[in-house]
Amino acid sequence: MRARTISLAILAVAALLILAVAGCKKKPKTPACDGNDDCADGLVCVNKQCVQCAASADCGDGKECKEGACVAKAECAKDLDCPDGKVCQAGACRPCAADGECGPGGQCLGGKCNRATACAADDDCADDEDCLDGYCQKPWLGGSGGGTCQLATVYFALDDASIAASERDRLDGNAACIEKTTGKQVYVVGHTDASGTDEYNIALSERRAQPVADYLARLGTDPARLQIVPKGESEPSGLGEEKDRRVEFQWR
Repeated sequence: MRARTISLAILAVAALLILAVAGCKKKPKTPACDGNDDCADGLVCVNKQCVQCAASADCGDGKECKEGACVAKAECAKDLDCPDGKVCQAGACRPCAADGECGPGGQCLGGKCNRATACAADDDCADDEDCLDGYCQKPWLGGSGGGTCQLATVYFALDDASIAASERDRLDGNAACIEKTTGKQVYVVGHTDASGTDEYNIALSERRAQPVADYLARLGTDPARLQIVPKGESEPSGLGEEKDRRVEFQWR
């Protein structure tokens, strides 16, 4: 009788443990999920994956949601968002380094852009300028590498290969430039800063150049005119790491 009582007591305790475990929803060890309740605290379920955010509203002040992660909000989206003649590169306002960063006909003087005057006709420009592409320019100065127009460099954030919103206007202009420059092809040259191994940086420079070429192709540029050249960290700009993280264009 005593043994039977002990057995019943053990069974009762076991049943209580089973009910307690069943009542606690266990978090999965993997980031896979069916809803927010499956994710650890602070994460949300998006496309069956636990991530930091589904929208920028899920992030704190000064941050935005990018591909499921909360990152620092871009300082700018276009050059006009920046003060003191700076240019918007990879979402940050930075001093210019070359005339080509200042738009058609612009000049970079002491890190500040002296932008060309907008125009509708030659009469809107100085005597030594013509109205080209909506800006007063001096066409006899030539383009880059013998092209009839200048191809703008685009920049990237640290360890990032995604094209920032600030770089799309430049790529739109490059696509138009390539379209009207017949008979020439273009090297799309990827670069990185010196952080990381040589092997990683070569791969990263290619991962930057490829989406740039793909973006131009979506705008109508013939992919056969574009050749990707990954340079890694081998050709620093000499202007600091922020300018090293770039994709340049060269006529060929």
